Amino acid sequence: MELKNAIKTIIADFHQRDLPKIIERNMSIPLDTGKVVTLIGPRRAGKTYLLFQAMRRIEDKTNILYINFEDERLSFRQDDLQLILDAYFELYPKKSERDLFIFFDEIQEVESWEKFVRRLYDTVTKKIFLTGSSAKMLSREIATSLRGRGISYEVYPLSFREYLRFGGVKEDMASTKGKAKAMHEFQEYLIKGGFPETACMEKTIYEKTLSSYFDVMLYRDIVERHSISNPQAVRDLLRHLVSQSSKEFSINKVYNDFVSRSMKISKDSLYRFVDYFEDAFIIVPIKNYSDSVRKQIARKSYAIDTGLISHASLSAGSDLGRLLENVVLLELKRRGKQVFFFKNGEECDFIIKENGKIKDAIQVCYELNESNRKREIKGLINAMRRFKLKGGTILTMEKEEKQGKITIKPATSWLVEG
Repeated sequence: MELKNAIKTIIADFHQRDLPKIIERNMSIPLDTGKVVTLIGPRRAGKTYLLFQAMRRIEDKTNILYINFEDERLSFRQDDLQLILDAYFELYPKKSERDLFIFFDEIQEVESWEKFVRRLYDTVTKKIFLTGSSAKMLSREIATSLRGRGISYEVYPLSFREYLRFGGVKEDMASTKGKAKAMHEFQEYLIKGGFPETACMEKTIYEKTLSSYFDVMLYRDIVERHSISNPQAVRDLLRHLVSQSSKEFSINKVYNDFVSRSMKISKDSLYRFVDYFEDAFIIVPIKNYSDSVRKQIARKSYAIDTGLISHASLSAGSDLGRLLENVVLLELKRRGKQVFFFKNGEECDFIIKENGKIKDAIQVCYELNESNRKREIKGLINAMRRFKLKGGTILTMEKEEKQGKITIKPATSWLVEG
């Protein structure tokens, strides 16, 4: 009874309060798909505010049932979940089930949640919206338990276009002044990253905020969720992967480094930890594209946000090329692209696969100059020839030109085109 009363209070309080003011994201959640809509992504990327963005389109706010499963007033077991529905209809006994919109935030906190959601879908309403910070919701629970009843969207931190909007900066890549302003903002975006809350923060505040994000992701989503008894090893591995973003990584090298520091950890544990990081959307891996299964094992990892790289690495600010590459990878993911890197002698940073074929190749280089120009172009041409591409792109910080079939353009222009 105590839990039901707490749920009633939460529901009633939500209906009494105004929805928070929001800045529209480029992503919009459809309200009438007839499917369970799931938003998956890292903590603090804006999943909850995308729910609020959708709620604003519902005329009668009392038709909304919203529960945040990380609310400290709530502690659910699987058998308690029915109390949510009971509490709502005790508050609103005349409401029709078919008019009900259900929004559940961070629902992976409750064991066997998917059985409850499936029952709601089959017997109460098909207007169900979920968020979660676990990739397994996307691949396992949603696909297996809901059996075609759900559609999922991946939510990333702000794109550069959204970052400009959050800062109140007008997109203008036509005028000299507009380009200069965009370039200034982009320099900040590379270092600060795109977590919505940090977009307009002062330097000392966003640095502390990013530190807190890192700790919450580490301890809440990794250590606590997986009951890890050696948090120091997990922290060291995560800092290593994030600070080395865009580079190939080897568990063998990490293992040997840990052994040299007298840290007792198995290779199997390290592999498992990396899986946990991917599941929590802290790192984004891509594979080498190759017809050889052995060469496909090679992987690079990218951070879910460049702000985390700045937090984890003291040298991030001086290695802007890696930050730029990370930004491009995340934008390709936002656009729903299937991305690989291609390393066959010379390396191409990204190749894009669509409908079973490689359709595009992209090289990323902060500054294209005499010392690296030949290498960067050679890597891109190597990929273009291998996959019979008619052209390729090199994204830089400022340079813009055409060289044969290769288009060289500022990353800012490419980012605002998408």
